[in-house]
Amino acid sequence: MSLGVGSLRALAHPVRLRILSLLTGAALSAAEIARELDISQANASYHVRTLAAAGYLAEAGEETIRGGVAKRYAYVPGYPKTESKDRDPEGQALVYQAIAEELIRRARLCATTPALPQSLTDAELWVDPEDWRRATDLAMEASQLLHRRAHPPRTEGTVHVSATVAMFPMRSDAPSDAPSDASSREPGEPGNG
Repeated sequence: MSLGVGSLRALAHPVRLRILSLLTGAALSAAEIARELDISQANASYHVRTLAAAGYLAEAGEETIRGGVAKRYAYVPGYPKTESKDRDPEGQALVYQAIAEELIRRARLCATTPALPQSLTDAELWVDPEDWRRATDLAMEASQLLHRRAHPPRTEGTVHVSATVAMFPMRSDAPSDAPSDASSREPGEPGNG
């Protein structure tokens, strides 16, 4: 299924990223999402509709509540599938910005529990293609494991964790943000005219 560039932009909001994470471990209604994320039900409903319209959420049943019917939604990791012709660099940048905001929120909740392993990697590197393939395969395996084994929020015996992985090849012609040797010199140093 090809959904086009609009589907990527549906992710470009920290609340929507939190909803996808929440709906990985359990199918929930907008009211349940609102309670868990401490947002209004109207806000939760709006974001759920946006994600569902973009193909990120699937209906996972209904329940009767006080005479009304509430739909439950679930996130199936890996969907929707997009095609390379649907590439949207601006939308991708917006998604990464939302991920960065969400990572900052999560970092404030970081528990310093020495008994549990933690990992932090940030790198811009040049590696052999076969090492890159292996690294991305391992990252995908870890991501799939976490998504497959996710439990509903606050399940007894579970650990509340954060996992953010963004791995992509860089353009070799991309300009560096680092100052060149000439521009980093102080005025009056050799090389500055």
